Amino acid sequence: MSDIAAPGAAPRVTLEAQIAAGLGRRSLVLVGMMGAGKSSIGRRLGQRLGLSFVDADNEIEAAAGMTIREIFATHGEAYFRSGEARVIARLLESGPQVMATGGGAYMNAETRRLIREKGVSIWLRADLDVLLRRVRRRSVADRPMLRSDPAEMLTRLMGERYPVYAEADITVQSRDVPHETIVGEVIRALHDHLHSAGAVPPAQDESQS
Repeated sequence: MSDIAAPGAAPRVTLEAQIAAGLGRRSLVLVGMMGAGKSSIGRRLGQRLGLSFVDADNEIEAAAGMTIREIFATHGEAYFRSGEARVIARLLESGPQVMATGGGAYMNAETRRLIREKGVSIWLRADLDVLLRRVRRRSVADRPMLRSDPAEMLTRLMGERYPVYAEADITVQSRDVPHETIVGEVIRALHDHLHSAGAVPPAQDESQS
């Protein structure tokens, strides 16, 4: 169905336009495990919504002048997590935007508080088999948390992190389907969330998504 309204009718507004208006200055913050698709989905989501995309890990590396692997090796995880929290807090001042965060970022209670205040959180939830397939396609050397057995490490991290990720405003299942399928599901879930909060009108028909 076309988004062009019949003569004399009010123009139909897309879900994307409603979401962008309903967000105001808030950012969309993607959380989840490494391999969940936060960056790839985030870029496409930003394009659909007309918002800029930022990867918090890239911003951390730029601020430190080092790769994340080098930060872990030189200064340790605690130093990295402290810098990660500062960078995300700074980025949240620059909304609206779509932001992908590292797998451990949402575990920080102050970061979660700031995201609730200045953003809408979206958990891309993925099952272990999906995560393993994806991380094994990449260099483990670039993922300091996976230096040991990836399956064992991911299982442990999922047990620790999934109960916390579940605090996110929205949960969408990440799986091996076309990226645009997941993006469409995120947009519909996001519209429903904003509608329940009174920020956007109800969806009129699925073709707008």
